[in-house]
Amino acid sequence: MKALIALITLATASGALAQMQPPIAATRPHSFTHHGITVEDPWHWLKDQSYPTVDDPDVLAYLKAENAYFEAQMAPLAGLKDRIYSELKGRVQPDDASVPVPDGAFEYWWQFRPGDQYRTWLRRPRGGGAEQVLLSEPELARGLGYFRLGAQAVSPDGRLIAYATDSDGSERFTIRIRDIATGQDIETVTRVSVGGLVWSADSRALLWTEVNDSWRRIKARLHVLGQTGDDRVVYEETQDKGFGVSVGRSQDGRWFIITTSDHATSEVRLLPTATPAAEPMLVKARQDGVFYDVDVRGATLFIRSNDHHVNFRVATASLARPDDWATLIAGSDRDYITGISAFASFLAVEGRRDGLDRIVLRSDDGRETEIPFSEAAYTASIGNNPEPDAPLLRLSYASMVTPATVYDYDVRAGRLISRKVQAVPSGYDASQYESRRLWITARDGARVPVAIVYRKGFAPDGTGKLHLYAYGAYGIPTMPGFSANRLSLLDRGMAFAIAQIRGGDDLGYQWYLDGKLAKRTNTFNDFVDVAAGLVKAGWAAPGMISASGGSAGGELMGAVINQAPQLFRAVVAHVPFVDVLNTMLDESLPLTPGEWPEWGNPITSRADFELIRAYSPYDQVRAQAYPPLMVTAGLNDPRVTYWEPAKWVAKLRATRTDANSLIFKTNMGAGHGGKSGRFAALEELAEEYAFILGQFGIDD
Repeated sequence: MKALIALITLATASGALAQMQPPIAATRPHSFTHHGITVEDPWHWLKDQSYPTVDDPDVLAYLKAENAYFEAQMAPLAGLKDRIYSELKGRVQPDDASVPVPDGAFEYWWQFRPGDQYRTWLRRPRGGGAEQVLLSEPELARGLGYFRLGAQAVSPDGRLIAYATDSDGSERFTIRIRDIATGQDIETVTRVSVGGLVWSADSRALLWTEVNDSWRRIKARLHVLGQTGDDRVVYEETQDKGFGVSVGRSQDGRWFIITTSDHATSEVRLLPTATPAAEPMLVKARQDGVFYDVDVRGATLFIRSNDHHVNFRVATASLARPDDWATLIAGSDRDYITGISAFASFLAVEGRRDGLDRIVLRSDDGRETEIPFSEAAYTASIGNNPEPDAPLLRLSYASMVTPATVYDYDVRAGRLISRKVQAVPSGYDASQYESRRLWITARDGARVPVAIVYRKGFAPDGTGKLHLYAYGAYGIPTMPGFSANRLSLLDRGMAFAIAQIRGGDDLGYQWYLDGKLAKRTNTFNDFVDVAAGLVKAGWAAPGMISASGGSAGGELMGAVINQAPQLFRAVVAHVPFVDVLNTMLDESLPLTPGEWPEWGNPITSRADFELIRAYSPYDQVRAQAYPPLMVTAGLNDPRVTYWEPAKWVAKLRATRTDANSLIFKTNMGAGHGGKSGRFAALEELAEEYAFILGQFGIDD
């Protein structure tokens, strides 16, 4: 094997494990030219050319050396990590269970049995009776290093359950059908599925989505029970290789909803669940930049679309003329519409006003009732309501200080009924914590909302320590919810802040548009400006902010430490999307074509090429001091491939001017989400918290 790595291992007996020298990845000449611009990439070799198989001995040796160095550097923090893990585990209800959800003749729920890493899914007859196990995840996961249960669906006749599992983190799911009475699997439908599962009305067929070798959701297929051979293709996306197909069901259960979309444009087809052999009906042909989704009640379609207003409107149409839309609820600059559900007695409309969630119920006569929530910063959403109507509407609610709460909203009486409040077995007194919502002005004048939680006694006097979190991409909001885990930081004197930066849709769809494509750098600037603003407002001492983000949020971490490394005491970047230019140039990668509407297409556009290169964290690593940094990757990750963080770390090691901690761990048997199982995931979080606290000099 070529000499790739300089790795000096000191004897453990010396107690000097933490002094192990970091692995140094060799450089190999490699360059590429686009639009007349040549880019050198000497760590290109870390991308295994046989991917998705990773068997290059040089690559594996480097990743293993980094893992060994990670363990050595974390060894002095083992005691702190163990204490934090014990705290995190102590806040987990050993026998936690969900609130039963009624659906037809049964009510359904999940529960953890004490000590189990995974859920058991159960049901019992509505109104009482013996419980019945539908799926035991602990049994399904037995002997596996990684396990994830994906979609599952009970057949309308209640006899069968279709379920999907992933055993290596690659997000290629195997669908099986189980006879509930016997607990035996009767068919394996496919091993290349991703997304939802929907039954036909007669329980004889199952609609599912196929993912191809490039991990693109290209086909919706219909599996007929007992049928051999390939399942019929109900819809195949052939028009745009950046689009992906997904399947769902209307609220009344009478329609399969087949959607094909990218991040900016969508197109919907409907297929009766009673006659799945029919041809799907197109609602409205795709139009670039127009996103819409559909629900159905009787002969009426309810459509949420941004065709008339950036914050979406709600329109109606008839099944006879599905493309003839009439406005029901007009778009609004203030009220952002994020979702609709057409229940038999009302239309439920989810949205946000001034960055806070709201749920409005609209009756057929036009009367609207907003469900009231009183805290200054919170998150609320409609929960699982599988039946056609919901006289008791299941909701989820939380705030920075209020644990996750399950409510039923009595539609007729207009009152909330608490069904479950998240338990914290080791103890939690909400009165000991406070939360505030601030607005910090970014450099271009945009006002960015920030939610902060802290233990009482924390004073914004310019002497404190603070952790800052954000995501800022794909229109995904970062809402101010509850986390029992973060108590391990708050109880050690830190404050915790969530920045609702542009790139998410926290303040509306325009907020999302203002953080993508040519405006992408607004996202990074917002985060830096929020961090500086929090210091100016006294919420942290200068240089006493830690930060974290994952995936696109990991890209954020890479960009902000290139721009303003002096602001941060420690940074954690999970599966970070940092090699943006190379990834967007490689259309053979699973997600690249579908990502061009988000980031731009540097293959065809010189402007996009130059913009992405100007902010891509890997390309912009420079000779400067960086804060202490923890980086993670998943070898089987199909979303952010392992070589992105690997190349980034290698370049940082070769370029930075500081001697701060830089550690990198690759989960060799997991994907984008890290380890599976509720306790294994907590171990990784304890590791992250120990790293952060250690950089602040907190070791108790």
